[in-house]
Amino acid sequence: MNHFELIGGELHAENVPLSAIAEAVGTPVYVYSRATLERHARVFKAALAGLPRSHVAFAVKANPNLAVLRVMQREGLGADVVSGGELARALAAGMAPQDVVFSGVGKTATEMVQGLESGIGQFNIESEEEGVELAALAAALGQRAPCALRVNPDVDARTHAKISTGKAENKFGVPIDRAAGIYARLSALPGLDMRGVAVHIGSQLSQLEPLEEAFGKLGELIAEIRAAGLSVTHADLGGGLGVPYKAGEVFPSPEEYGAMVARVTARWDATLMFEPGRVICGNAGLLLTRVVRVKRSSNNTPFVIVDAAMNDLARPAMYGAWHDFDAVRPNGSRMAAHIVGPICETGDTFAMDREIDAVEPGDLAVFRTAGAYGATMASSYNSRGFVAEVMVDGDKFAVVADRIVPEAISAAERVPDWLD
Repeated sequence: MNHFELIGGELHAENVPLSAIAEAVGTPVYVYSRATLERHARVFKAALAGLPRSHVAFAVKANPNLAVLRVMQREGLGADVVSGGELARALAAGMAPQDVVFSGVGKTATEMVQGLESGIGQFNIESEEEGVELAALAAALGQRAPCALRVNPDVDARTHAKISTGKAENKFGVPIDRAAGIYARLSALPGLDMRGVAVHIGSQLSQLEPLEEAFGKLGELIAEIRAAGLSVTHADLGGGLGVPYKAGEVFPSPEEYGAMVARVTARWDATLMFEPGRVICGNAGLLLTRVVRVKRSSNNTPFVIVDAAMNDLARPAMYGAWHDFDAVRPNGSRMAAHIVGPICETGDTFAMDREIDAVEPGDLAVFRTAGAYGATMASSYNSRGFVAEVMVDGDKFAVVADRIVPEAISAAERVPDWLD
């Protein structure tokens, strides 16, 4: 469910007409619904209510906007971060350090010290080498870093190859058949407090079976580690639950996910940790754009050229991803069109031969389900600057990220004297 609906013939974000946002802020612009963010966070937490002990950490990479993170913090979620920058954002949004989990395969020494000095709740170690380095850094600070060992279960998540993270050929985690030995060796290091294991097999999962398979393997590993006399008090089950991008798609619900987790982990006796991202913020945002022109093509299917581009919303160009495209003021007519942006790349294409609301130059339209992996993946390619972001709350809205114009970007660049 989301709070983007037609009211009086115009698409609204909650109670705000999108044309009002376009007039005040310009286009393209990301628009987030506070009510949708809150509802999805609550639904996810409610789905886990039957678990004895759980911890939910929002995946900051999905949408790191400070206002979005503040909503998550107010809903009682922690943060799953994968960089020092994301850690700083989570703390700036008011999230408690002990509610932060630091994941990621390439943590630098500087980032690990940042996490230690901030007092975060858990490091998800991705390799034995990383664990050894973290142990030395923690010991030098007189600390013991709370850690979970991320394992690679070699499970096909049945999602796009570029967002699949749990197969043997992927860079994440340690091979599960070597994990018990690595856990034992890291547990012997004075700078580490090895308290658990972690798994995350990918993003935008449309089925529960791969997750259940991975969790089953993790349960066997927990039993093996405990049989060796070592402690496992936490199990991080990652995120990855997908959302529908096409109207009519059906995905597993958080309730179905929670029931599966409860069944598979019933005998684990561990605090279960979760890292939802897309499932909370995906449908809570859209990208508002304006039609620049409609151009005839050689096969009579017109190109609808919009002012949003692949630098603003990279998913279609990067993954071939689908985003529903709707007119802000639909007139009831439909047309077949190619939807493209202004970037000088053929890859700057949002849809080909798509049946859409009929639009004309100057019309406003939206790409739906753009609240996750939208603005966070933006670039300034073609010197286009960075898109603005807005959050709506009932009948009011606020700019929560300024538009960064190309001049501001070039102002940070320097021409050395020897080029004068």
